[in-house]
Amino acid sequence: MTRTELAQGSMTFAAVIVAGFVSTAQLDRHFAAAEASKKTTSDNKPEAPAPTTSSAACVGKDGSWKNWPWSNVPILSPKCREDR
Repeated sequence: MTRTELAQGSMTFAAVIVAGFVSTAQLDRHFAAAEASKKTTSDNKPEAPAPTTSSAACVGKDGSWKNWPWSNVPILSPKCREDR
């Protein structure tokens, strides 16, 4: 392997990694916008957010996820704290 081939391979690898990060950021924005449009009711009033004390993802008493709009949920999320 020559230096030219090594440099070309390294640049290709770096370009693929950068493209992956850029596409991930764009997909996050796309799905967040789609989720926000789903949450509006027919009269275009947004739904009230679920009552939680934190903005982090957590599991409610009934096992539902709070503050997590995507379908892939973190496995080890904590339970939601009770209102005191």
